Amino acid sequence: MPAADGGRGRGGKRGDGDEERLPMPSRNPLPLSASQEAQVREVFNARVRAHCADELKAFSDCARDRTFTTPFVCRALSHAMNSCMQAYATPAEHDLAREDWFAARMQRARERERRERRKLEQERFHREWWGLPERDVGRDLEKLERPERVGGAVRRREMGPGSSPSQTQTQTQTHPDASSRGDGSAGR
Repeated sequence: MPAADGGRGRGGKRGDGDEERLPMPSRNPLPLSASQEAQVREVFNARVRAHCADELKAFSDCARDRTFTTPFVCRALSHAMNSCMQAYATPAEHDLAREDWFAARMQRARERERRERRKLEQERFHREWWGLPERDVGRDLEKLERPERVGGAVRRREMGPGSSPSQTQTQTQTHPDASSRGDGSAGR
């Protein structure tokens, strides 16, 4: 079902290459991988802990330097902390955490690219310093240009006025040396 705003999602502009925030097509737009779901869960847990910071601090202050007596002495604070966390640990809060995770995708991608480029610069300096042979960095730069994988599929690039259909095809993820082997073991 297309969105009411012409398929752009929330806040997205179609055809605009400098968009800072990718569109959010629905509350739960895509199935995420296990590691991405873990990142959403971390955002969710941080949001719930932020709401209940006072109760958590009170319980941790009570439980400090106690072992066996903690459940008995700090029972009221424990119940207050748990009830606060249960009050804020709702599906709506999880959806907000998921939206926050999607909103930060572009920032994470820029940070990851910056780290990769820095790593390549350091490796180049190291090889130059020690007189080691140059490594083919073309493959690493190509890896940086690959689209982000969300939900197990590669996002297709939109066709622009000067692009051909072959440039918009979904890239298949195979072993880089599979085509050069020639022994029929491309998928092994």
